[in-house]
Amino acid sequence: MEFNQSMRAAAPAHSPSGAAASGSVGGGKASRSWKGNPMWLRVALIVLLFAATAVVVVMVVLVYLGGNNEQTFVNKSQEQAVFLTNGQVYFGHVKSVNKQYVDLEGIYYLNVNQQVQPNQSGSSANAASNQSVSLVKLGCELHGPTDQMLINRDQVTFWENLKSDGQVTTAITQWVKQNPTGQKCTTSNSTSNSSSTSNTTKP
Repeated sequence: MEFNQSMRAAAPAHSPSGAAASGSVGGGKASRSWKGNPMWLRVALIVLLFAATAVVVVMVVLVYLGGNNEQTFVNKSQEQAVFLTNGQVYFGHVKSVNKQYVDLEGIYYLNVNQQVQPNQSGSSANAASNQSVSLVKLGCELHGPTDQMLINRDQVTFWENLKSDGQVTTAITQWVKQNPTGQKCTTSNSTSNSSSTSNTTKP
């Protein structure tokens, strides 16, 4: 009986602390393996990590800032002309433009009145066509639109800035002077373009 007890006392104890010790030895090997790499390799890995991070940051900045370069071409101090795919043209201030829409405010459009008049010989077959072009302020139409238009970008052929001394800009300036309090729909909402053209064509 005493012999068996002495054998049990001499047997090695398998405790969790032993497993922990072996684990710490493994972690030490991993740490020593990283430290055991050449210095140039460690520096190269760190440089590559920072370079990859910098590339990601630059790409995000370019996408954020360069996503709407077209907006930078809008001259805020002048009017713009927006040409649509259906042939209609609108004039006003482009507040914003992106891939989805063009935001236009202070809107005008051209109204062409065509009158057919007989020539001097009195023959209606050889009548002269007289076109009178006037500039109309948007807002007094039957459906009562507000002075803002969001135009789908796929409906816009192109847009352009207008010169300050152009015929349309001059007519807009004259309309604003004649209507200092804004548009009144009880009166005529069209203004005759002071420099509008009257084209007479003979067939």
